[in-house]
Amino acid sequence: MKQKKIYFLISLLLTITATCFGQATENPTQLSEIIANRIISETPYTFENKSTGQSFQNLKNVPLDMDMKVSNQYNDWHYTNGVLHIALLELADLTKNKEYEAYVLKNMNFVFNEGNLEYFKKQYDKAFAEKGWRGIRKLTWHMIFRNKRLDDNGPMGASLIDLQMRHPNNAFLNYINTTATHLSDAEPRLEDGTIARIWPHENTVWADDAFMGIAFLARMGKMTGDVKYFDDAANQVINYDKYLWDPLREIYYHCYHTDNGHHGVAHWSRANGWMLMAQADLLSMMPKDHPKRDAVIAVFDKQVRGVLQYQGKNGLWYQVLDKTDSYEEITGTAMFVFGIARGVREGWINKDYIYAAEQGLKGMMSMMSDQGDVTNICVGTGIMPSLSFYYKRPVQKNAPMGEGPVLRALIEMAKAKKYSEISADDQYDKIKY
Repeated sequence: MKQKKIYFLISLLLTITATCFGQATENPTQLSEIIANRIISETPYTFENKSTGQSFQNLKNVPLDMDMKVSNQYNDWHYTNGVLHIALLELADLTKNKEYEAYVLKNMNFVFNEGNLEYFKKQYDKAFAEKGWRGIRKLTWHMIFRNKRLDDNGPMGASLIDLQMRHPNNAFLNYINTTATHLSDAEPRLEDGTIARIWPHENTVWADDAFMGIAFLARMGKMTGDVKYFDDAANQVINYDKYLWDPLREIYYHCYHTDNGHHGVAHWSRANGWMLMAQADLLSMMPKDHPKRDAVIAVFDKQVRGVLQYQGKNGLWYQVLDKTDSYEEITGTAMFVFGIARGVREGWINKDYIYAAEQGLKGMMSMMSDQGDVTNICVGTGIMPSLSFYYKRPVQKNAPMGEGPVLRALIEMAKAKKYSEISADDQYDKIKY
């Protein structure tokens, strides 16, 4: 009982903080542009030597120093920025404002600059030679060189495909092809082809990886026209559903350990969000006549119907979906709003569900401001065998982890038709007395 009171107080404090923070009032298009403009204004394209405080715009011919780091989160190589880049390219299409597309191109050119990339490759090689895998974890852009997991290459590779189709570049294409080879030949999988990680247990299926892998596979299929990528992506959806679906609660577990046949303890909101967003991306890109399209739509519809049961009174979804004493969280909510709105617009699901997306958007607005700030973003979250871990995950403000999904939700809601129903007054004459 005491623990529940503590969780209630944490949730209440978060609600009070959000209220004091000030609710956003702009429409979805305007708010998405405000958020994007803030991000652009906060991106410096510089490096900093953390020991000397020196700042650099380019690292060509700069002596190697292990304390050199990228200055800002938006210039880092991280899967969260991959989602953000995807969102900004979608925003460019919505608004016809090329500034957002130019921003993504500038970010990628900043990375694939010969002097910058070469510098951090030398730093990476030195750290790895001295301390191995643990030695490279905090280095700038270490994920681009490690290339051992979907967090390293999946969403960033996916966003790079979107960019490559607009601005062809051999450096981008080489990285994309390297990622495609890794995903098909080296990424750990179960015997049935399901993408799995080899931690925290051998061959653990993570719901997160549905998006990390499918976002790339779907775009690879779109770019190349090779149906094998859509085949693989569709199989991931079907298999993830098989391993992670909870038929009692009608939502997904965060993970499944194949070594002992046990699911994880949590129905984590963002894990379910990754699943829905992955399916929406795939369905948006796969051929209409693909033999497994109907099966993917069936999984998508089933998940939406399940998720709708857990929307809270404020329109938001909880950090742990089936635990109303956990806090209301914006990233999972944004992913659900995005998926539902995209599904209704494309005709994959019942059009009435847009009402839930509208309520979700209202809830999201309480966690954003008209200055473009985004709050209640759950930090990166691994898998732990205790619900308390999920309850206690800290929240952050203005981080790509939340800004990408939030932008995608706002963009999709800007395209959405408002909920409408048949009026009773218009139907009475059809009833015969």
